[in-house]
Amino acid sequence: MSNLNTTDEREIGTAGEQLSTAPREESATTVPALGVIGWARWFWRQLTSMRVALILLFLLSLGAIPGSLIPQNSVDEMKVEAFKGDHTTLTPLYEKLQFFDVYSSVWFSAIYILLFISLIGCIVPRTGQFVGQLRSRPPGAPKKLTRLPAYTTWRTEAEPEQVREAALAVLRKRRFRSHTAGDAVAAEKGYLREAGNLLFHIALIVMLIAFGWGQLFKFEGGKLVLEGDGFSNTRTQYDDFRPGTLFTDEDLVPFSFGLDAFEGTYERTGPQRGTPRTFEAHVTYSEGVDGKPKKKVVQVNKPLVVDGTKVYLNAHGYAPVVSVKDGRGKEVYRNAVPLLPQDDNITSTGAIKVLDGYRDANGEKTQLGFQAFFVPTFAGNGKGTMFSQFPALDYPVLALNGFHGSLGVDSGLPQNVYQLDPSKMEMFKDGSGNQLKQRLRPGETMTLPDGAGSITFEGVEEWASFQISRQPAAGWALTGAVAAIAGLAGSLFIQRRRVWVRAVPGPDGVTVVEMAGLGRSESAKLPEELADLAVELHTQAPTAPEPESGTGTESDQPSEEPAEGAEK
Repeated sequence: MSNLNTTDEREIGTAGEQLSTAPREESATTVPALGVIGWARWFWRQLTSMRVALILLFLLSLGAIPGSLIPQNSVDEMKVEAFKGDHTTLTPLYEKLQFFDVYSSVWFSAIYILLFISLIGCIVPRTGQFVGQLRSRPPGAPKKLTRLPAYTTWRTEAEPEQVREAALAVLRKRRFRSHTAGDAVAAEKGYLREAGNLLFHIALIVMLIAFGWGQLFKFEGGKLVLEGDGFSNTRTQYDDFRPGTLFTDEDLVPFSFGLDAFEGTYERTGPQRGTPRTFEAHVTYSEGVDGKPKKKVVQVNKPLVVDGTKVYLNAHGYAPVVSVKDGRGKEVYRNAVPLLPQDDNITSTGAIKVLDGYRDANGEKTQLGFQAFFVPTFAGNGKGTMFSQFPALDYPVLALNGFHGSLGVDSGLPQNVYQLDPSKMEMFKDGSGNQLKQRLRPGETMTLPDGAGSITFEGVEEWASFQISRQPAAGWALTGAVAAIAGLAGSLFIQRRRVWVRAVPGPDGVTVVEMAGLGRSESAKLPEELADLAVELHTQAPTAPEPESGTGTESDQPSEEPAEGAEK
């Protein structure tokens, strides 16, 4: 080896590496160069795979959890502000994660869009494959039908061509797509299984589009209307309003309605005492700016519908009519004050606020506030607490306690009209120094101390609360849901299967009939179906008589009757 020069050593070393059986050492940094197009293809294959689609569905369901548990700005901004005040530590984190606007957040929208693309990328190639399957014919019979899970055979005197023609007629009668391929008839059935699968995925896309469109352009609001009052479909008329992300005021359909009367009757006796029997709002409405007035009775789950906008009857309650006089006897306030029901018997609470026009006994301007508690049917003095015994106006009573001072409405902060903030007010006291309280029947008056005036319970009016909403593409979402259920049912319950019938002359000239079936998935009904087909075909190609004794061995004698679904 010492006589070899450097070049020879290099050549011998290279040849030795080629002859060696040891694994070749490659650099750990070697990475296949896919290029931009290669990486794009890889990413597209991953995105359109079933595994990624399931992961995206799981992430979408996880993303909906904070939207259900945490108050959303699109639903109730006041609840969001209250949550922020109660959870000062979590609020900065939630704001960065957009947990107060989940359904319009960047991360939720990204998951939504990726799932949408994934479904489309899955459906398009599968649709092409399905169309190709519909245009193609069932494949020819395998060489050995005995290997298939459902198999039967018998011998017949009918000619092979006659057997194949009879088999073709039987299979087509059973709605098999069939044709003759060589010495056998090939048939297939159950294409609606794949059609159901495609329908399910397409329906999911329709539902995703409808849901997204509805969330972007929907609106929902509430309005409390007293008997005799009305509503016009403008944003300023709503008590609360929750628009979609891309909603604009121009999308509001012009219409108006007035509450003529509310009719409510209740069960008087029996275990269902107090249950509503009649719950109707009689309204007069008009479409557009100059529409003709029309009458309509709005009931629960029977809304007023105007050009896609629905007006639902949501709730009902009472509004005591009160009048307030100042120390000089001048009436400074008269109004029907809606109160909020607290139970099924419409025990109601609220606040009466006198903002302007009132002067005390010294002539100074101030504000009045009364905490109100109303029962439509009072049990009577000494008969329990102040709770209603029945929802109808059988024995109405209004309980009041009063305050004077500042109501706090000039601070610029939003205030609940049904609650009284007495933090900057002083309570009225009676002669004993206790808080002034009094129960009033219609027509009765509570006199305020020290010549501060009086408040009178004049009567009771009724109100109805309406929910006005517009949900674009709701019909498409419902159609998609129904189609998804139908497609899922088809993909689960329809069985795709193939059947072959081979008829060839045997060694003795008698036709040998073989039938076999193969399901694309496991099915216990396939042998039964093959047996039914064999019985029907057997009526046209009956079993041949037994050959004479000695003409054949026992091992090569066919069965006289078709075996029902013999499984291998």
